[in-house]
Amino acid sequence: QVQLAESGGGLVQAGGSLRLSCAASGFNFSRRTMGWFRQAPGKEREMIAVISSGSLTPNYADSVQGRFTISRDNAKNTLYLQMNRLKLEDTAVYYCAARHNFKTEYEYWGQGTQVTVSS
Repeated sequence: QVQLAESGGGLVQAGGSLRLSCAASGFNFSRRTMGWFRQAPGKEREMIAVISSGSLTPNYADSVQGRFTISRDNAKNTLYLQMNRLKLEDTAVYYCAARHNFKTEYEYWGQGTQVTVSS
């Protein structure tokens, strides 16, 4: 069955770094566009980074541009999110998701991993 399993979340001080991973199984990972989303308490879910199946020109939300880097290893069926210079407002549950390259709706979602940034 399809599974997306995020890991790497935790508690970090402002200015620090974390690297999230998303292990995929049960579908053809290498042929899917992958995205990272986050949802903070009381806020709507926000797409923060997306990368195509061929890793062409990743896109980022303005809120993380220049601080976060999305990458993928198709041989390992794993998606990554390197988060640097973390801010208090980055505190959220982070999710990875998969969609077909030519569709806009994400069809597979992980359970999420909590990232908490403290002052």
